[in-house]
Amino acid sequence: MDLNGVRWRTSSFSNSDDGNNCVEVAFLPDGEVAVRDTKARSRAPHVHRAAAWGAFLAGVRAGEFDPR
Repeated sequence: MDLNGVRWRTSSFSNSDDGNNCVEVAFLPDGEVAVRDTKARSRAPHVHRAAAWGAFLAGVRAGEFDPR
């Protein structure tokens, strides 16, 4: 998959106190979403279908991944 020219943006949830939780996302022309670690940009990103990405975001907003 060629991701040259894709606009990456840092997640607003990546601002941890120690700076070690940096995630970037890119919305691809075909509707998929690519996700990568800012500390390992040379590694292949994870690519998700729009529906899966939407379900993940809904879970984040609902607090499903909050520490208990």
